[in-house]
Amino acid sequence: MQPSDFNDAQVAVLVTDRFEQSELTGPREALEKAGARVVLISDRLGRLRATRQDEPADEFEIDKTFLGVSAEEFDAVLLPGGSVNSARLREVPEALTFIRHAFELQLPVGAICHGPWLLIAAGLVADRTLTGAPGIADDIRAAGGHWVDREVVVDGKLITSRGPGDIAAFSRELIAALRTRQTRDKAKVGTPTVT
Repeated sequence: MQPSDFNDAQVAVLVTDRFEQSELTGPREALEKAGARVVLISDRLGRLRATRQDEPADEFEIDKTFLGVSAEEFDAVLLPGGSVNSARLREVPEALTFIRHAFELQLPVGAICHGPWLLIAAGLVADRTLTGAPGIADDIRAAGGHWVDREVVVDGKLITSRGPGDIAAFSRELIAALRTRQTRDKAKVGTPTVT
């Protein structure tokens, strides 16, 4: 796939401190290689610490805060996991507003590992089939969702995976959903004619 196929697509990554590093860097690398721009969004600017299996890892610079963006600016959303990150993120009112708006706009949303916790808190998993870290299976069920143990699950515009071992499949499906959105948007605009 050529970068031009994505037509300047932007993907919002919603994080707080202690997100699982590989669940950001793996999908981000695949998205950027495909031509998308990845934007890290949090409740504050500065550098946030990632983790590797709950151990401190690298720091990452946040590009924008929730107060400075709208879901309308983006073509897809990525929710990396990390239990601490995901637990904190679901307590950020602006993150809940952002993800609800993304669903209203029918943006592709990829959530991996504990990432679906934000979707649960936002009331967005009822009657959906999804996966995530096995430890949140009961939370998904309690919220009215159907948890399955598969490397990647696609339910409409929602793409979910269990954890770092599923990143390749997760990234592939997120890119496919973004490609479908871009193709649809180009068809709406139409191809200009040359006279």
